[in-house]
Amino acid sequence: MVAHNQVAADNAISTAAEPRRRPEPSSSSSSSSSSSPAAPARPRPCPAAPAPTPGDTHFRTFRSHAEYRRITRASALLDACGFYWGPLSVHGAHERLRAEPVGTFLVRDSRQRNCFFALSVKMASGPTSIRVHFQAGRFHLDGSRESFDCLFELLEHYVAAPPRMLGAPLRQRRVRPLQELCRQRIVATVGRENLARIPLNPVLRDYLSSFPFQI
Repeated sequence: MVAHNQVAADNAISTAAEPRRRPEPSSSSSSSSSSSPAAPARPRPCPAAPAPTPGDTHFRTFRSHAEYRRITRASALLDACGFYWGPLSVHGAHERLRAEPVGTFLVRDSRQRNCFFALSVKMASGPTSIRVHFQAGRFHLDGSRESFDCLFELLEHYVAAPPRMLGAPLRQRRVRPLQELCRQRIVATVGRENLARIPLNPVLRDYLSSFPFQI
């Protein structure tokens, strides 16, 4: 009985002394894990394009406040004249002038970075476009030495002076309001410089002076 207890105690000591082994993975599980395809790498996002700067324009910056006022004045008169076509392309302007009489013209925005406006006119050879330059506070046509303080004085000059390159403007509205026709006739009769002498109420005088040209 004592011997049996001694053997059992020896077996317990030897069993406790042996470290436990972790079960090794089977060959089937290792082969399945090695044969499984690797997860594809995620593509890196492309860097975002830089946002455009607010107020980007093809126009150059103004060199002085006086230059800014002169261009602002020209833009206001263009908006009131009826033959300013804004960002119309060269092709679009020529297509509109193709069936018109020789001398018909319109004013549009220039696509050139160093010009504000362009003059498109129907010549005897077909429609053509001429850049309107603005330098030293004055307007002149490309290739011409004659310059003017006002864009509409330039247009009036080429309408009236020989060889009268310009004729009638191509207006977006073919039928003009009666008040515009009356204003044009008054300006042509008394002259732009004499408008202030006409005995009119301030409202009518302001209307005459808002577009004092014969075009």
